[in-house]
Amino acid sequence: MNSANPLTTIGGLPITVETCEEAARYMLDFAFSRRGKALPPLYSTSANGQVVSACALEPETKALFEEADIIHADGEPLVRASRMLCKTPLPERVATTDLIHNTARLAQAEKASFYFLGASQDQVDLAVENMKRLYPGLIFAGHHDGYVSKEQEDGVVEEINNVAPDILWIGMGVPREQQFVSRNLSKLTNVGVIKTSGGLFNFLSGKNKRAPLWMQTWGLEWVYRIGQEPRRLLWRYLTTNPHAVWLLLTRSR
Repeated sequence: MNSANPLTTIGGLPITVETCEEAARYMLDFAFSRRGKALPPLYSTSANGQVVSACALEPETKALFEEADIIHADGEPLVRASRMLCKTPLPERVATTDLIHNTARLAQAEKASFYFLGASQDQVDLAVENMKRLYPGLIFAGHHDGYVSKEQEDGVVEEINNVAPDILWIGMGVPREQQFVSRNLSKLTNVGVIKTSGGLFNFLSGKNKRAPLWMQTWGLEWVYRIGQEPRRLLWRYLTTNPHAVWLLLTRSR
């Protein structure tokens, strides 16, 4: 782990203790410090209940997350568990869907550049278009869909290095995005920071809607998401949530 902020253990994972605003500031400062140095980027990822469960059950998934410099808590239950059980509680949830806006506001003012990698071509196009509308001064070095074959991967990495984004946001879902980073972290030497982003681009494009604020506050965003995608998510949450709760209660300190 390479975070400048303290860590706390939640559900068995080392979670960085910082706010969304602090996370955005740290990512940009680190990215600026890496410009022109041809060094591997900072690697930041996120954990929720599903990730906590998967890391406990699948050693290969846990190893992927342990490669990250920073793991944020992208789930209100992790925040609540930290406040009940940890010596160093989390100040707030660092949801990627919030963090992107904290970071974009700073990046627009300070001329930092983004690259979006993930989702379908239509969705990532819309995500970039909507972000440009919200933040007219935000610089996009480029974007690419997430359906990258092994044969295409080296070419995509070369393209990203050529345009040298300060922050590369990768939205391929767990564990594909972590696997992509694991294979290519040492090659992406013209990138300042990598932030894995799950389904971020589908939210930015408008395809998916966020839960009402009261549901987010009470850790019930997963219920809202089941309502949006019951076939894909119902069984996942029914099987992972009880296990995740047990891990949060027994492996947080």
